Parts: sequence; structure tokens; C-alpha cells
Amino acid sequence: MSIPAQFDAKTIETKWYNYWMKNNYFHSTPDHRTPYTIVIPPPNVTGVLHMGHMLNNTIQDVLIRRARLKGFNACWVPGTDHASIATEAKVVAKLKSEGINKADLTREEFLKHAYDWTDKYGGTILEQLKQLGCSCDWDRTKFTMDPDMSASVIKSFVDLYNKGMIYRGYRMVNWDPEAKTTLSDEEVIYEEQQGKLFFLKYSPPTPEGGVSTNSEGVIVATTRPETIFGDTAICVNPNDERYSHLIGKTVVVPICGREIPVIADEYVDMEFGTGCLKVTPAHDMNDKTLGEKHNLEIVDIFNEDATLNSFGLHYQGKDRFVVRAEIAQELESIGALAKTEIHLNKVGTSERTKAVIEPRLSDQWFLKMDDLVKPAIKSVLEDGDIKLHPSRFNNTYAHWLNNIRDWNISRQLWWGQQIPAYFYGDGKEDFVVAENIEEALALAKEKTSNSSLLTSDLRQDPDALDTWFSSWLWPMSVFGGIMDPENEDFKYYYPTNDLVTGPDILFFWVARMIIAGYEYAGEKPFTNVYLTGLVRDKQRRKMSKSLGNSPEPLELIEKFGADGVRVGLLLSASAGNDIMFDEELCNQGKGFSNKIWNAFKLIKGWEVSETITQPESSKVAIEWYEAKLQQALAEIEDNFEKYRISDALMGIYKLVWDDFCSWFLEMIKPAYQQPIDKATFDKAIEMLENNMKLLHPFMPFLTEEIWHLIADRTKEEALIVSTWPEIKPFNAQLIADFENTIEVISGIRTIRKDKNIPFKDTIELKVVNNDKASTYFDAIVTKLGNITSLAYVSEKVDGALSFRVKSNEYFIPITGNIDVAAEIAKLTEELNYTKGFLKSVQGKLANEKFVAGAPEKVIEMERKKEADALAKIATIEQSLAGLK
Repeated sequence: MSIPAQFDAKTIETKWYNYWMKNNYFHSTPDHRTPYTIVIPPPNVTGVLHMGHMLNNTIQDVLIRRARLKGFNACWVPGTDHASIATEAKVVAKLKSEGINKADLTREEFLKHAYDWTDKYGGTILEQLKQLGCSCDWDRTKFTMDPDMSASVIKSFVDLYNKGMIYRGYRMVNWDPEAKTTLSDEEVIYEEQQGKLFFLKYSPPTPEGGVSTNSEGVIVATTRPETIFGDTAICVNPNDERYSHLIGKTVVVPICGREIPVIADEYVDMEFGTGCLKVTPAHDMNDKTLGEKHNLEIVDIFNEDATLNSFGLHYQGKDRFVVRAEIAQELESIGALAKTEIHLNKVGTSERTKAVIEPRLSDQWFLKMDDLVKPAIKSVLEDGDIKLHPSRFNNTYAHWLNNIRDWNISRQLWWGQQIPAYFYGDGKEDFVVAENIEEALALAKEKTSNSSLLTSDLRQDPDALDTWFSSWLWPMSVFGGIMDPENEDFKYYYPTNDLVTGPDILFFWVARMIIAGYEYAGEKPFTNVYLTGLVRDKQRRKMSKSLGNSPEPLELIEKFGADGVRVGLLLSASAGNDIMFDEELCNQGKGFSNKIWNAFKLIKGWEVSETITQPESSKVAIEWYEAKLQQALAEIEDNFEKYRISDALMGIYKLVWDDFCSWFLEMIKPAYQQPIDKATFDKAIEMLENNMKLLHPFMPFLTEEIWHLIADRTKEEALIVSTWPEIKPFNAQLIADFENTIEVISGIRTIRKDKNIPFKDTIELKVVNNDKASTYFDAIVTKLGNITSLAYVSEKVDGALSFRVKSNEYFIPITGNIDVAAEIAKLTEELNYTKGFLKSVQGKLANEKFVAGAPEKVIEMERKKEADALAKIATIEQSLAGLK
């Protein structure tokens, strides 16, 4: 079988992915084996691959491929999320570009456009994941708007409503004026922004109904002067003597001329601003509370897109921020603007659209969380049934769940599961909740005692459910666990094993899945949560298209190969820590691929002899590498257990690059144009195969290619379904002894280099074994040092070059190739320099002021310099003595 000279990633990636798909290796069905299950965090249906996806899905593929090799029935369920806000926004924009207004369409017409959009653009990201090598069970691909998935969401809503846990309430909500929908508290991101503080004057009315220009008024500081049209009171603290005489009187709202009362409440902070508060119950949560307490009128001044309505008078139809600038000028012109100041404050913005959130009163659906959350708190923070990796995220989890509020689950959107509430009248309570209209009709007839009601008399709530209310069921609904909890798949695969996701959705998704798992299945949805970090650029900036610092993932795969990109990402991706991404990391991964390929070519290029006996050096080398492999395997397993995936890869990287390529192959390599014995060759292949098994989860394409080039394999013998190396006892002392051998070989190589002794020239080595070091690796020293005679002596050898390893002394007798006089001159010069250096270091250490003032680390460094210099001087003096 011919082996290509160069490793061609592009060709083999297509070949082997098609091979894996053809042979159905990724598909799982329940059987006698122990299941290992992962559900993918479903990306947006119309999304495309970015660096975060690359990292997250590479880690998942590593875990699933390793589980497959370890004999588990590995099942990785892929899928996409309908992403109601983001997708509806894209469809609305697309329709607008075609001259179509959403408001002119029926719901059914709009949904047809939305499905056409997702059919055209949806699923692209899943195809891109295949190029990364992801071994998902594509036969199980789910979409959160699939009929069975939607049915699960509706069933969950009805169930929770019937349990009294879902209710409809008129509340102050977070309104996204761009998406024109409510958001949950967790979907609001607070950003510090620089704005202005406007000091507005509210004057008392005249008896004739005008505004007094002479009488005393109040000054109120606000960041939102446009909301004065919704003011229904001025509030002061009853203990504030400055305003006590105004309590119970009225003032006039500038521009709109409406009289409003001055009320007193201890809620007002006398020290903040002017000590006066304008109360706008329709547009501020705290103001709403004051309004309810003092029975104030509610005046809603905004349309759903945050333009002003008719209460805004001549500003009607203008955007709130346009009005803010214009109204300041008008207030100043009528003497109602006392002053402005630069002001920093936190502004709530939509996580999805980035629009500034507008507090708004609205009828919405809420899920009570107080009782639901208790098992989720207990399982993570008390019992440890679910573990977060790294565990420092327990604090974040605790903060969210211990301060949880009722969840606003309704959205003013059409793309998503329509809320299964059916209204039969105009009253707020004139509704029933059911899984379909037929059941709703029966309930409505029963509730109204009106048997003549028809389905045409029912009107379904037009709102859709929050996308997260769909995805919180994901680990159960993908296996049909909501609709049929007794089905074989659900009972076999649930609970899943590991979840890999980002800490930014720890509450949005992870915590809610845990809550749903205990509510519907009575157990955890997964055991371990691996939280990845964010992928940032070298300057620690978050990657974004606007900054131009986010590389195109598929271009990286084209340039460095999928395996190279996977290795590059994972080498620096410790759990929970952000990655400072640099393309050089992928180049390092590509270099690793080439190193492995060349090592494989080297082995396969050797002529094999069945007649020659195995050299002692090869026998020793094999025993050492088998021990080294077992040591690495134990460390790799430990790192996987602790979810240190990056450390596990680094362990394999060092094993293959350093131990296998740099040492083992050198130790067993036959002499130039000489064959290798079959026993050694077979062991080399065996070790190579073990390396491929360890590497396969990280570098699936390269390893599968080499696996099949080693030998012809049937589909049952493919690497993807092979077996993970077995952990066995190993000789740790053998490994420790070889570390000493490495120093000896390095010493010999240094002398050859420094004295210009070619490797082809043989040398002798004599050893004073003061340490009683093991002689087990002498055959290796002899081979790698090209030594004709290795002898142990009791005395120093005169006329020889020397070096030390610990207390042992090593001597290489001088041959005619070395100019003794020149060598003595060179060593003398080096000795004098080192003594001068030692003197300067010891001078520092003798300086009491320096020692007293310098940090401990600096002192330690100087003492190490002193010790190194003393050791070097001893070695040089010894070498000089031998030469003289």
C-alpha cells in the first residue's frame, strides 16, 4: 500500500467522513451496553459556524469519540433552535426588503414565509459541523419547531397551568421596541452609558388654571425628560422639611400643562438629586409600585416601537431619543429646564437586538419559580448530583437561583409555539388552556355552561412562548420524554451524561433544564456540565464581525485541516477560561499532524527482517515506552475525569511528540540501509496503534487514515469503533531511570557539538558511578551516543573531556580529532568568565541592604545563579584537569 509523501488533510477529511456516514458509526439505538449521551446545545436554525461553536463542538466530539472507544453506546443528539426573536427579526427584514409589511399578513401567511426562510437557510451550521468532524447521530436531528417538539412544549404549558404554576398577570415587563416583544429579566443586559441628567422645573398652577411664573415650584432631576407626558405625581420624603409645605398641593407638568399632586413617601431618598421624584407609573417599576400605593393614574405614552403616542402631543409618532433631544430645547425655551449635567447610569439593553429596553405595563404569562427551583438548588449546591466544571461557577449559579423571579414566558411574536390559551369572551379571565382547540371547546362549554359554543367562538392568544421555554425541555423532548415518558429511548438514554456549553447561558438554559428535569422526570438531566470560556483575540477582545477579529472557521479548516484546528483550539482551552485565539495555534496543530505523518512514514519505510535478532537497545526501548504509555494513559484518564480536556490533549501531545517521535523511534531506528528486526517492528506498530487510539478523539481524520494505512481493515475494525487502550500496572522506576539516561545522552551530544566531533566518529565513555545509577539503559546510551566502549571505572580519567549528571562523572577520552591546547585555552577563558560572574552574584548576596529589600523570588533567583555558577566552575576545572 503506497503512502502519500505529504499529508493531504482536505482529501482524507472528505473520504473518512463519508466512510463513517456510510457505515452508520454515529447512529445509536438502545442495546445491552451502557449508554453515554450528549445533547448538543442547539444553535440558531439559521446560524452559521463561529469560533465559539468550533470550540464547544470539538469538545463534545472528543467526549463522544472517546466514549465510543471505551465501549459505551455513544449517542450525540444534534439539532437546532428556532430562536424566535432573532429569526422573526430576519424574516420581517426580508419581507420589508420585498415591500411586504408583517402587519398586512395573517399569522399563517407569515409562518409560511418563516418556514420558507428556515428551509432555505436552516441547517447550514449542522453541515458545517460535519466538516469539523463532529460525529453526531444525524438520524436523530431535532428542530425545536418539529411537530413532536412543539407538542411537548404545549403539553408542558398545559400541565404547569393545571398545577397552578402558570398564571396571567398585568405586570411591568421589559419591552424590546425593536423586536416588539417582552423579554425576561435574564435577557436584559445592563450597560453603563454616559448621558445627561435634566433638571426640570414643575411650577404651581394659578387660580385661573395657568402656570405661575413667580411662585415657588420644585426642581426634579431625570435622565428621561421625554417621559414627562406620563407623569402623574411628584413625590417627596415626608421628613424633608424643604418640601413639607408642598405636600397635598399640585404642580403643573411642563409643556402638557396637566396638574399633578405632590405626594409624600419615605421611598424617596432625600440625598439623591434634588430630593424630588417625578412619578411615571406606566414606565418605571418603582414608580408603578408608588402609583398603586397612592392610587395614581397610569398614563402610557409609548407605542410598541417606542415612538410617542397621542399623549405625547406634538411629538406624537417621533422616536423617544429624538424627542429627548427636541424636548430639552423646548423646555429650555419656556424656562422649565434649570440645568443639565453629564451623568453615568446603567441602561438595560436587549441581549438579542441591543435595543434599549423600555419598561412597559402589559398582560403577560408567567411561570412561578419559587417551588420549581428548589430541586435544582439542592442537586448542584447541596448534594453535588450535578457538577459544574469548573466549580467556581457554583457561585454564579447560586446567585441566580437564590434570587430567582417568576419567569415571563410569553413573547409578542408569531414565530414559535403559540400559547395554548383560548378566549371565549372579552374579560381578562374569559379563557381556557388546552392542548388543542377541540379540548379547549369542551373546557369552555363546561366553564360557561354554554353548550352552544363553537370552535369559531374561540380566539387563541396570539403570543408565542419564550424560546427558552422550548429548549428547557431539550434533553427530554429529543427522546420523546414529555409526550411518552415510558418509551424505550427515553428510558435508555435519559439522564444524559455530559453537557458542554458556555457560562453565558448557565441560567438561561442550564439551570432551567435542571429545573425541568426534576419537574418532569424526577431526576437530573445530566451529571456534568463543562463550561467553556469565550474565544477572544490576542488582545483579549471578544471576537466580532464589527471588529474584524473573528476568523472564518471554514477558512481555518481549509488552511490548517480540521485536525489542526481542533488541536489548536483545545491546546489552550482549559474549562471556564477564555481562549486567546491565535492562528499560530492552528499552525501548531497542523505541524503536529505533519510530525505524526512523518513518524508513520519513517516506520513504514523500514525494511523488516525475520531472521535478525532483536537488539538489547530495542528491547529496553520497548519496555520503557510501554511504561511511559501507561503513565501517560493514567494521567490522561485523570484529566478526563476532572474535565481538563486541554491537559489531556497536552499529555498525548507530549507522549507522541517527545517520547514516541523524539526518543522511542530514535532508540529503535535501524542503522542506515539496514533492516529492523520483526519483533521490534511489530511492537513499534503496536505502540503507534495505541497512539492513534489516544489521538483519535482529538484528531479523527489523520488517525483513521494512518490506521487503515497500517493494515487493511474491515468496517468492524475501523479506528472509530476500536477499543481505548487498557490501563495496566507499569514500572515507574524505569521511567525515572530513563530521565537520568536522557541527561547522559544530552551530555554526550553537547560535547560532540562543542568539540565538533561528528556523530559518525565513534567514542569511548567511562563512568564513575558515584550515584550507583541503573545500568539498564546502557545499550541505549551506547547506541545514541555511538559509543564503542562503555566502561565503569573507580577513578577520574586523565586526558579526557568530562561532564556530570548529579554525582556521576562521565569521561570521553581525547582522540586525535581534538586540539588539546586550543581546548585548554577555550575552557580557561570560560572558567575566568564564570568566576567573574560568580563574584558579581556573591557580591549582591553579601549586600545586606539588597538582601533585606529585594523580594524573596529575586533572592532565590540570585542563589540559584550562584549554585549554577559553582557547579559550572567545578565541571570546567575537572575538564581542565583531565586535559592537563
